[in-house]
Parts: sequence; structure tokens; C-alpha cells
Amino acid sequence: MKHIIIAPDSFKGTLSAQDICEIEKKVVLRHLPDAVVHTIPMSDGGEGMVASYLRFLGGREVRLCVTGPMGQPVEAVYGILPDGSAVMEMAAAAGLPLVEGEKNPLQATTYGVGEMLLHAQSQGVRKILLGLGGSATNDCGIGMAAALGFSFLDQEGRPVEPLAGNMGRIHQILPPKTPLSFTVTAACDVNNPLTGPNGATYIFGPQKGATPEKLGILEEGACHMAALFRQQLGADVEQAPGAGAAGGMGAAVLAFLKGTLRPGIDLLLDAAGFDTLLQDADLVLTGEGRIDHQSVRGKVPMGVGIRCKARGVPCVALCGSIGSGAEAVYDCGITAIFSAVKGPTTMEAIAQTCHQDLADLTDAVLRLLLSHSDRR
Repeated sequence: MKHIIIAPDSFKGTLSAQDICEIEKKVVLRHLPDAVVHTIPMSDGGEGMVASYLRFLGGREVRLCVTGPMGQPVEAVYGILPDGSAVMEMAAAAGLPLVEGEKNPLQATTYGVGEMLLHAQSQGVRKILLGLGGSATNDCGIGMAAALGFSFLDQEGRPVEPLAGNMGRIHQILPPKTPLSFTVTAACDVNNPLTGPNGATYIFGPQKGATPEKLGILEEGACHMAALFRQQLGADVEQAPGAGAAGGMGAAVLAFLKGTLRPGIDLLLDAAGFDTLLQDADLVLTGEGRIDHQSVRGKVPMGVGIRCKARGVPCVALCGSIGSGAEAVYDCGITAIFSAVKGPTTMEAIAQTCHQDLADLTDAVLRLLLSHSDRR
């Protein structure tokens, strides 16, 4: 093996994609000192997306203070690329790490996402790539829309505060008085619809703190917003693939912004020139924190594996843990899956040993692959 590509997503809560690339590359070069190793820290639209694009394409960071998911001020970062377009992660303003200890999707807002979009517009940006992933919100983007100038009224014509818990009270959507001057492409990490058993609320709501009672309120609100999108904005988005991304932000991009949804993994692989690198590759290492049944809904290992399969290149997934339904990724070009977790443990313990655990796993996999290569 002379040419190896390392293209992982982050292991959320423990290792960034860049950390993983560095750990795995070090082990590969210990076994194969003459190998050409290309590292591509990946993101499917969530954490690390801005850093990845700036790394591949160049550009500059922009920092600003916006409204966080629970109304608190937070510092957000987005990137302006050499072509004048912007790349941003909605999680920078509305991400789960910003609500630790106070998860409440009925109150969590995407208002800060709209503030980021407006700031980019004020900088002359006319084209924005918005990553959808890692959100703490389930408000169908009404917080974002409010920041952009949309208004929401109840049946008596009174203003409705744009929070997820109030979605069912909205009777009328009023557009901004000043038209927006940018277009948005959203990078989605999932293909879930807005509503239903596989929609935004029931699949992702529990990890955002939604109890069974709250799930019912949120689902009713999302169904109500889907009807308003269809009737008042002319956007029939309820079952659109990706509409359920980031608590309905996918639907919001389609309905409020008339934008488009694209698989985040494909956008980033194209930006990194992955297909060109793959022409000479002997092996690809990918992975994410947990590979399970959701991994085939647009996650990094699936996107990487599909391209490897088309070229006949072996693709091995090194992950933190393996969950139910993980075997589905084998149909997407993944050759084998290996887990770094060595036994029953806690996230606190994993955080202490994750660097060495991944190095040990990479070492074991390389030994296995090289032993097979030596026999031929």
C-alpha cells in the first residue's frame, strides 16, 4: 500500500476530525514510512465544516456575537471564501454544546443563525453554504426567519414569539419588508422528512431533551408549520428529503429562503478533490463517533464509502462505537468496521483515553491489512 487517504468525521465530544487525521497518519507512517498519506478532515454539515472548507479552499474567519440557542450571547464563527461566498455552521449559533445542562427544544431558538446570515449579507456576501447538523433546536427555523425580518401572527393578528413551543399558535406568516439579497445552499447530514416517525422530532428530538410530552407538542407544531409553508409560502416541503435536518431547518431553508439542500458530505468531498485523489489510492480510512442505522442517511462514512465502491478502493471505517443497524453501511462501500471502545465505559473515561484508543485501533488494523499483503 503506497497511497492512503484518511477522511474521517469528528468523534463528537472527544476528537476533532483533524485530531483523528493526525493520530491515524502517524500510525500509518510508522508501518509504511514511504506511503503517501492524504488527510481530509471531513464534516457532513455539522461541527468542523467551516474549518474544513477554509483548509481546502483558503479564505478567512469572521467572528461575531449572536443570540445563542437559549437566548444567551455566544461568539460564532463563519468563513468567507476566496470567491466571496460564505460558509457557516448553524451549530455555531444553535448547537447542542451551547445548551449543556439546560436542553429544552420548546424554548431553544435559531435566531442567532439568522443573525449570522444577515451579518454575511452586510459584508457583501451573496452566496452562502449553511451546514445543518448538531443543532439543539426543533423550531422549523422560525427563529432564524424572525431575525431575517419574517413576522408571525396568531388568529387575532397579535405577534407570536418565534419559539418551537409556539408553532401551533401561528396563523399568518409575513415576509420581510426588505428582500434578502443572498442565496443559500444547505449542507444536510441526513435525509429525514420534516414530520412523521422518521421526521425531525421523533428521530432527533430526544437527544435535544424532548420528553414524550414535548415530542407530541413539537410534532404537532411541525405539522402545523408544514401546512403554513404549503398554504402561505407555496412550499410543499413536509416530506422532502432533508427537510427534517436540524430540527426542521432543512424545511426552513426551502420555505423561507427558497434555497436548496445538498448532501454535505458530497459538497465537501468535491471541494477536497477526493475523486482525483482516489484514482491512486490503495486504501481509505474513514469513520465517525458512532456507526449505526443512521449512518446510511447521509453521514460521512456512507458518502466516502459510496465513492470508494465506485472506484473499487477498499474503505475501512474506524469509529468510536458500533450501534444497531451498522451493517447497512456495507452496502455503501464500507469494507469493514472497527470500534475503538475496548469495553463498558463512560464518556468521561473515553475522553481520557480516546487518543491512545484510536492509535491502538489503527495499529491493529494496519497490522491485519499488512499481514494479508505480505502473504501475497
